Amino acid sequence: MGHVVIVGGGFAGVWSAAGAALARGDAELRITLIAPNDHLVLRPRLYEPEPDLATVELRRILEPIGVGHLRARVSTIETGRRVVVADGEEIAYDRLVLAAGSELVRPRTLPGAERLFDIDTLEGAQRLTGHLRQRHNYRAVVVGAGFVGLEAATALAARGRVLLVDRSEVVADQLGPGPRREIEAALEKLGVERRLGTTVTEVGDGYAVLSGGTRVEADAVLWCAGLTASDLTRQISDELDSLGRVPVDRQLRALPGVFVAGDTAAAAFDADHTVMQSCQHATPLGKVAGYNAAADLLDVPLRDFTPGPYVTCLDLGDAGAVFTRGWDRRVMASGADGADVKKRINHHIHPPVDDATQILAAADRVHIELPFFPRTERETAPTD
Repeated sequence: MGHVVIVGGGFAGVWSAAGAALARGDAELRITLIAPNDHLVLRPRLYEPEPDLATVELRRILEPIGVGHLRARVSTIETGRRVVVADGEEIAYDRLVLAAGSELVRPRTLPGAERLFDIDTLEGAQRLTGHLRQRHNYRAVVVGAGFVGLEAATALAARGRVLLVDRSEVVADQLGPGPRREIEAALEKLGVERRLGTTVTEVGDGYAVLSGGTRVEADAVLWCAGLTASDLTRQISDELDSLGRVPVDRQLRALPGVFVAGDTAAAAFDADHTVMQSCQHATPLGKVAGYNAAADLLDVPLRDFTPGPYVTCLDLGDAGAVFTRGWDRRVMASGADGADVKKRINHHIHPPVDDATQILAAADRVHIELPFFPRTERETAPTD
């Protein structure tokens, strides 16, 4: 019996498992997902005040579709021998899907780095929430004015004073000028102070030091500056992109017998862009990679990865949200209207549970048409 092994229990890993189960049908094929945790963590929601709510039990997704779950952490991938090593145990595979995700780029030489908080993991978000829960009118410093930092800063502003720090001279530099006016207006409304062209050079007990020597009060310093792919990508390829991701072809194959999905995959979105490290792309990447890993074993035609329209939705706390379309990030909704879109998106990223028919049907819908995504005649996406 053939064996498909999936490394990673995030969006890409879970949907790879469902995609492989879909391709398997009634054939004899073993599928194993390797991840150390019992839950899928909905990382896009970890900025919220109750991070414990941003989880789904893996067993409720995997058991109904006949996928095994090995609770272990992979340390080694030997593509020549077709084995992975997880907690010291060798597991042989016939096809592998690497979906090990990404992690926060942490400062290595920052004095006081051990005092930093993050919302990159459930444990990190729980630590921050617990630290601030009983504090009133706290002072938080958020380092990084990108997507994660903005959502964290605007959420924290509901319960305390927030200073947002970034090396760039503009807020949301990577998001471009499209939504900047709405973002700046939201920060102003919420009273979020900004220090741009600046970084943190030291973290102490109750304070942070900014570049230039300014010392500011800080009950918590939250680090939100950058992501990089799992180090396991280095065991697959020597030709990684700037985010540490593995180049893949249109079927998401990196090597014979090895497919890559989610934040570890440098997959082409179009001629000018690669996919983003986000659940928006991790989900369809997982569905296609998992399907193809099983199909490749079963002599079933493989699927190409054909992404749908690119959108973003940034939560801005009590100031609402901003929803954009396209790589130039044209604003389609903001304020309360944007918040309504964000709420619906947060609902739709939850996978179905307990029902195999629903889970496999969702795995077969690579692109989900959502009624709250405004569409134009020129932007029609495939449904399969």
